[in-house]
Amino acid sequence: MHLVIATRGSQLALWQSNHIKERLEELGHSVDLQVFKTKGDKILDTPLALIGGKGLFTKELEEAMLRGEAHLAVHSLKDVPTELPDGLVLAAITKREVVNDAFLSERYTSIEDLPANAVVGTTSLRRRMQLLHIRPDLQVKDLRGNVDTRIKKLKNGEYDAIILAYAGLKRLGFLDSVKYVRKIDETLMIPAMGQAALGIEAREDIAMVVESLNDKNTFIETTIEREFVHVLQGGCQVPIGVLARVLENDDIIVRAVVGMPDGSELLKDKIIGSVTNYQELGKELAESMIENGAKELLKRAEKMAFSEYKQ
Repeated sequence: MHLVIATRGSQLALWQSNHIKERLEELGHSVDLQVFKTKGDKILDTPLALIGGKGLFTKELEEAMLRGEAHLAVHSLKDVPTELPDGLVLAAITKREVVNDAFLSERYTSIEDLPANAVVGTTSLRRRMQLLHIRPDLQVKDLRGNVDTRIKKLKNGEYDAIILAYAGLKRLGFLDSVKYVRKIDETLMIPAMGQAALGIEAREDIAMVVESLNDKNTFIETTIEREFVHVLQGGCQVPIGVLARVLENDDIIVRAVVGMPDGSELLKDKIIGSVTNYQELGKELAESMIENGAKELLKRAEKMAFSEYKQ
């Protein structure tokens, strides 16, 4: 079958799409890539939290599929909203890479090693929240652009350190491009839902063609994480971290965090369950945290983020 993958033009998006292209070609399909620009790619001078809305990096690709210009799209799963347009499905989620966030610096070995008032770059309210909770004496500056652009800004001295996803660095071969690259412990900085997993979104009539690329454990873990965020009604631009892990004995541990962008308040919780009832775990943890004030906390967090960025 001949397939067209709709993709963004960034280095990482093209790596991801080409990776799936190769896997589909191994299954006997012919595959072409069609590049589109998304809203998140076009607006580079404004923090993502201020742009708002769902699907900043997916909407144009979805529209191309619905118009019949493409059959599927490969996303960083953390960018995919929990609700998809009619006619499209999340057909497969591939095996997850290393989930951790990464600390990068030319001068300092770790978050603990940074001096007071050091400038750290990150676009993510989730990372900012957890970083400032650990080190309230740091300055956090917004950091937009492709992975290589962000690394150049670090090397040019605009930041003392930056935080990126370890998986993206590994996929692009950038782990040796900066003097110090360190994984941040996942209990210290809980990742975003779906971080390090690729989600293949497809037209309903194409779903069966790619479902063999689905990884069972990654599907279970990310389904829990996405359900957690869905119940909290938290979009991509609010400070939420959630990570599910399938353990060797088929138990599952799910950790989550919500809080204020300045790190002044954090609400953390976890739940342990089994793969036999995984469909309920995300909802159960979300409802438990809602009882402890998570929704009210997120409303205040969103208000703080917008007021700070508008100053």
